[in-house]
Amino acid sequence: MNEKVVITVSRQYGCGGRELATKLAEKLNIKLYDRQIIHIAAAKLGINDLSESDLLELENQVQPLSLSFIPFHSFGSHMGNSSRGLFLAETSVVRKLAQDGSCVILGRCADYVLEKDPNHFSVFVCADDAYREKRGTETYNGKSLKELDAENEKRAGYYQYYTGRKWGVGSNYDLVVNTSKISLDKIVDGIIEYINAIQR
Repeated sequence: MNEKVVITVSRQYGCGGRELATKLAEKLNIKLYDRQIIHIAAAKLGINDLSESDLLELENQVQPLSLSFIPFHSFGSHMGNSSRGLFLAETSVVRKLAQDGSCVILGRCADYVLEKDPNHFSVFVCADDAYREKRGTETYNGKSLKELDAENEKRAGYYQYYTGRKWGVGSNYDLVVNTSKISLDKIVDGIIEYINAIQR
């Protein structure tokens, strides 16, 4: 693998995407960035008195889509200034982290933000419903598949609002992996092998 690589990981809720991103960062011995991006972005905006749940709520204040919907990347104005400002600050943070060195970035529309970066590889992580339902029960405090799907709808709305693209569509990513088919360790090895093949 080349000296520098930035891997963005987007994922369905309940598929083990966070664990996969962690394993990927550990195997490559590079940094993993996730929720701390929100805090760095908030600090840039001078928002220092909100909890992580408050920041996530602020970040996810996406208005319902309508027939007159204009995505934010086209400078639509359907969102409040706080949410818009937080997204712009996050975008700035993501770009800076990518410039600083090799890393794995989880979520934050980073696949879109970094799509023109030549050292960037994007991965979308999914799983079949039975696998996600089992993980919902065992790993996510008994969440039902319906609850997991509701979170995915939020992610899809957020992603579409800011990028104008449909979340989870394979053509938007370099690689799509299904965690219900094979172990996370083998998927990590496969991702690294894929990146090595592209970089040769």
